[in-house]
Amino acid sequence: MSKLYVFGIGGTGSRVLKSLTMLMAAGVKVQNAAGQCYEIVPIVIDPDHAAADLTRTVKLMRDYKKVRSKLTFNNASKNAFFSNEINLTVLSGNETENITMSLQDTLNTNFKTYIGLPLMRDEGRENANYALASMLFSAKNLGSTMDVGFKGNPNIGSVVLNQFSNSQEFIKFAASFNQGDRIFIISSIFGGTGASGFPLLLKNLRAISDEINGNRLIKVAPIGAVSVLPYFKVEPAAADDKKSQIDSSTFISKTKAALSYYDKNMNEANVLYYVGDNVFDHYNHSEGGAEQRNNAHFIELISALAIVDFAQIQDELLITNIDPNNNNGVPDFGSIKYKEFGIRDETNEIIFSNLDTSTRELIEKPMTQFVLFCKYLNEHIHDSKKGGRNQQTYAIDNNFDDLFLRSVFYQSYLNGVKTAYLEWLEEMGDNKRAFKPYELKLTEKKLFELVKGEKPRENIFGAKNYALFDSALNKQKTTGEKEQKFIEMFYNATEKLVTKEKFNMR
Repeated sequence: MSKLYVFGIGGTGSRVLKSLTMLMAAGVKVQNAAGQCYEIVPIVIDPDHAAADLTRTVKLMRDYKKVRSKLTFNNASKNAFFSNEINLTVLSGNETENITMSLQDTLNTNFKTYIGLPLMRDEGRENANYALASMLFSAKNLGSTMDVGFKGNPNIGSVVLNQFSNSQEFIKFAASFNQGDRIFIISSIFGGTGASGFPLLLKNLRAISDEINGNRLIKVAPIGAVSVLPYFKVEPAAADDKKSQIDSSTFISKTKAALSYYDKNMNEANVLYYVGDNVFDHYNHSEGGAEQRNNAHFIELISALAIVDFAQIQDELLITNIDPNNNNGVPDFGSIKYKEFGIRDETNEIIFSNLDTSTRELIEKPMTQFVLFCKYLNEHIHDSKKGGRNQQTYAIDNNFDDLFLRSVFYQSYLNGVKTAYLEWLEEMGDNKRAFKPYELKLTEKKLFELVKGEKPRENIFGAKNYALFDSALNKQKTTGEKEQKFIEMFYNATEKLVTKEKFNMR
């Protein structure tokens, strides 16, 4: 199985990785042109290890991986939930789970100490280096701590992040790289960590040292990247906060400057995606850490779909050569692809019918199947379980009873993904530019009216709502371990419901 290494830089990188994981849980496959799923290797570059957005993403991926470890995918299995494998151990040499590339000497250290500014001063001399550093960086920059990121200062990030190519994690990543593997990079263009990290990472990949194992394959590997333009603003800092360096009024000017640089200097990626919006949400002011917990956003979902799109592009369209002048990999002249994303209708509350046909067909069916699965687990499983007040045949025959519902697989891991998925949908619906394709709080009697803009088929004399859902489950016959049967039954039942019984999704 070929691997797709997905580098998530900064907070935006972590949030897009979360959206990607949600899509894969729902059955959106990240696969090549031949239909073979990639093994996803997430790698986060962010000095803010305590950021809530990062910790939420890591927990979700661990729960996903635990669920998938109990599932079997072969020709006999029809299940598409959790199709892609997620590898969380590459950076640790397959010893422990770790997706974060470490940065040295950033914890509890300010920038001037990091660059050795005090050591540049020498009594009786011109102090040229000291003067130059003082001219390049403001006093606020020099006094900035870096344990929660670079706070919208790419000039700081470009200095600090230049070290990651020498880290043990980077060396282990390179050593694990094989023929047929690909790389994708997620970054924002308007902050500090992402704006500085993307150009550095890309150049380090194409100019990777010949002394590092795997260097030749990485130099010519297909590389895609999404550059996320501004899509939110940050509330101003409190009046008494004199230290904050985050000012969203500078996001647009920083974006213009970065785009100008990208246009002239960024020629190492095979495919570059641009995603952004002109309707801005306002997030609480936070420089990082556990308080940096932003709502999920439609832009992050679309950025994740860029990864799906990149994975499917044929190899022959992504040819990269070694430049004989400097031994660095660069795409064939004229072959770099630039892509943007648009919706069909300009609206502040997006539903599936507002999306282009190709996007709608990619996500509507799997996302609807998974939301029905999650709602059933939240609202009906305890009635239909073996021993429940309305126990069903599928539950009796397979011993889906209290013991199963108290198992670590169900109670911790599957429940963790379910809760996060519904929370993710609710957060995306709570933005100025909302993605709100579902009415998640409808009563049981209106279960199949949850998809906005989709009129469910009438069934005057047959079973309705959860009774119809139960009927679809009772008709399923699967084999394998109990966890495999459970997931596959729900996949098959929800597929029947959304393609034949109630809707005509494809």
